[in-house]
Amino acid sequence: MTIAEMLSCAALLLLTLIYVFYPARAEAVQSTKTRLDYLRERKDAAFANLRDLNFEHRAGKFTPEDYVAQRNSLEAEAAGIVEQMDKLDTLNTRKEGQV
Repeated sequence: MTIAEMLSCAALLLLTLIYVFYPARAEAVQSTKTRLDYLRERKDAAFANLRDLNFEHRAGKFTPEDYVAQRNSLEAEAAGIVEQMDKLDTLNTRKEGQV
């Protein structure tokens, strides 16, 4: 291996390391998630789980007792989330009315 080849390889290695480890100039701006956004995501997940449960029950993957227990648990979770969302909405409405 000649000196020119070794210098070429070293330069390529150096440029690769700079490219990989050099911090990006434009960092992605991460939006802040509100409590209401978080609850909306949880509600969507809970309803998706209920849909999946119903599909799997129709496919025969659950006994009737297990299905009822799981459904009741998921419905209670979804109801709790909706209740929390309503409380937050009420608080936000009161705060806007006071301003």
